[in-house]
Amino acid sequence: MDMDGVLVHEEHLIPGADEFLAELRAHDIGFLVLTNNSIYTPRDLRARLQRTGLDVPEAAIWTSALATAKFLDSQRPNGSAYVIGEAGLTTALHSIGYVLTDRDPDYVVLGETRTYSFEAITKAIRLVEAGARFIATNPDETGPSREGVLPATGSVAALIERATGRAPYFVGKPNPLMMRSALRSIGAHSERALMIGDRMDTDVRSGLEAGLHTILVLSGISTVDTADRFPFRPTRVIDSIADLVGNANNPFPDGV
Repeated sequence: MDMDGVLVHEEHLIPGADEFLAELRAHDIGFLVLTNNSIYTPRDLRARLQRTGLDVPEAAIWTSALATAKFLDSQRPNGSAYVIGEAGLTTALHSIGYVLTDRDPDYVVLGETRTYSFEAITKAIRLVEAGARFIATNPDETGPSREGVLPATGSVAALIERATGRAPYFVGKPNPLMMRSALRSIGAHSERALMIGDRMDTDVRSGLEAGLHTILVLSGISTVDTADRFPFRPTRVIDSIADLVGNANNPFPDGV
């Protein structure tokens, strides 16, 4: 399941989220909390969720930063990268033995940050022009804040692509690569798995393309009207995670 918009809104618990997770544990149903946000480490996110009243272990949190690190480790082990991002991304890359450098790196890796630097973006453009491979953690163009939307990784990636003519490879949702790596981490198979999210363009699409059933909650980004504009549909649409309380082991009571 996605985190923001499904379990929490910023620092506030979405009603029913704690009861739903308790039911999953009671029925011994494995789960992962997924997020395209690469700012935080799983430890950071666990602490953030605890403050809202949700107890989610680090091992049950899967971020686009972790998926990106896993992808790079499979492509070019012990490589090097110039990184625009924060602790969630740098920690994930350090954990796979990557060297972070601005001298002839194998990759430019763009992630989420609340303080995008013009100097860092310029450096990334020059490194990509010089031959570094361009990777971005996720394609989200905007992110939420208390003051309104913020430019996110997808927007900055578009800037670098426009300047260099080189498109990035996005690892996070809706790339099914992130979903498949998440499934492997909990030993799940797509035929017996479900993706719960609040965005049609990332959550539902990534679940669909990875062969999962999908549930769209209307407690986040997508609405009934915006969902109808897409050429694909989720398996089920509900108001919020609270609608699954009491049905954690049978999320499709009317069949699929």
